Amino acid sequence: MEATVIRWQLVSPEPEAAASFYQRLFGWAVTQENHLGYREVKSSNGHGIDGGIWPAPPGQPGFVQLFVEVPDLDVCLENAVRLGAKVIVPRTMLPDGDAMAILLDPTGVSLGVCSLAPRPA
Repeated sequence: MEATVIRWQLVSPEPEAAASFYQRLFGWAVTQENHLGYREVKSSNGHGIDGGIWPAPPGQPGFVQLFVEVPDLDVCLENAVRLGAKVIVPRTMLPDGDAMAILLDPTGVSLGVCSLAPRPA
């Protein structure tokens, strides 16, 4: 199965402060012009991977999470569970047509997996 890291997200108890810090430290552009209103981060400048900043659940610490694009999300989820992962956010359709889910790997590390909707050329 082909699987590529396509995005990262930083989950912070203080997302606005985190966005401000990374903007000032690295000059990253942060916008909220998307269907979900989260902070999209343009960090790549054509080299590397862009990401996003989300609020952490109340009382939870921050963390960084990778998102891996897979050709078939349902097959990936079945395989992940068979290999010892736990699905903590089930398959969810996003407003742009993409589908995603969040897993905990067998060691307790969270990981996002997604299948992207076709985009107009």
